Amino acid sequence: MPVSDNAAVVAPGSDADHAALAAARERGVGLCTIVGIEGGFSRRLGAQLAILPDSGTVGSLADGCLENQLASDLAAISHPQVVRYGRGSPKIDFRLPCGGGLDILLDPAPDRAAVRAALDDLARRRSAMFALPDPSPLAHRRFLPSLRLRVFGEGPELAAVEQIAKAAGIDVEAISKDALSLGSASGLAPADKWTAILLLFHDHEWEAPLIEEALASDAFYIGAQGGENARLARVAELMQRGIDEARIARVRSPIGAVANCKSPNTLALSAVAEIAGLYDAMHDQP
Repeated sequence: MPVSDNAAVVAPGSDADHAALAAARERGVGLCTIVGIEGGFSRRLGAQLAILPDSGTVGSLADGCLENQLASDLAAISHPQVVRYGRGSPKIDFRLPCGGGLDILLDPAPDRAAVRAALDDLARRRSAMFALPDPSPLAHRRFLPSLRLRVFGEGPELAAVEQIAKAAGIDVEAISKDALSLGSASGLAPADKWTAILLLFHDHEWEAPLIEEALASDAFYIGAQGGENARLARVAELMQRGIDEARIARVRSPIGAVANCKSPNTLALSAVAEIAGLYDAMHDQP
C-alpha cells in the first residue's frame, strides 16, 4: 500500500477503523487502539489507526501531531504497550488540543490471523470481535459491518440522496421507480440490520409493497417521505394488507433530522444525517 510519509489514508466507502484493520493484515504494520479516554475526545473508545512501515498511517485518530507521535513511539517498541498521551502523560512536550488524556495501546505486531478473521466476518455482514493483547484494559474491540443505504424513489430527491450518501462514503443502492413494477415488491435480497431503507416517492401508491418487504427484513431504519396526510393514508393501506400497528410503527415519517425541508438537497442531507446518526449510535449498543 504505497503512501507518502505520515499520510493519513482512509479507504473510500469504508469506515476508518475498517480501513485501519484491513491495513493491519500486512506484515510490518502496527496497530494503535484507544483503550482509555479522560475528558472529551472526537473519537470513540476502541478507535484504531494503522502505522505502516514507512510511518504512513491508515485510518483516523485525531490530527497529524498525534499520528506522528504514535508512529515514532511504535517504532521504538517490540511488544504491546499502553501509553498515555495528553493530560497526565509523562510526555510533557506533547499535549492534545482538547486538553484531555488518551490511553492508547501500541501493538507493533497485531495478530494477523485474528485481523483476517475479523475482516472475514465484516465481509459477510456479521459483527466482529477482535481481541486486544495485554496490557490493554479493553479486552475486545467490536466492529460493525459498514452502513448501507437502499433508497427507492423518483426525481431530484433520489439523485440528491445518492450523491450525498456516496460523498459521505456510504454504500448506497438507488432504485428508481422506472426499475420497479407498480404493486410489486422489489425482489431484492432482504436488508440486514446494518442497512437503512428509504422511500422517496411523490406518488405514494408505489410504497405499500416496498414497505411490506422492508418490514419483513432486519433493516434498522425504514423511512418514507411525505406529510401527515400521506402518513395516515400509508398506515391505513398497510393495515388493510394485514400489517399490525406495532410493525407499522417501525416506519419513520416524516424523515430526516431537519423539519420541513424545502429543497431536494436539504431533504437528502437531512435524511442521510438522521440515518448516519442512528447507525453511529449502534456502535455503543451491546
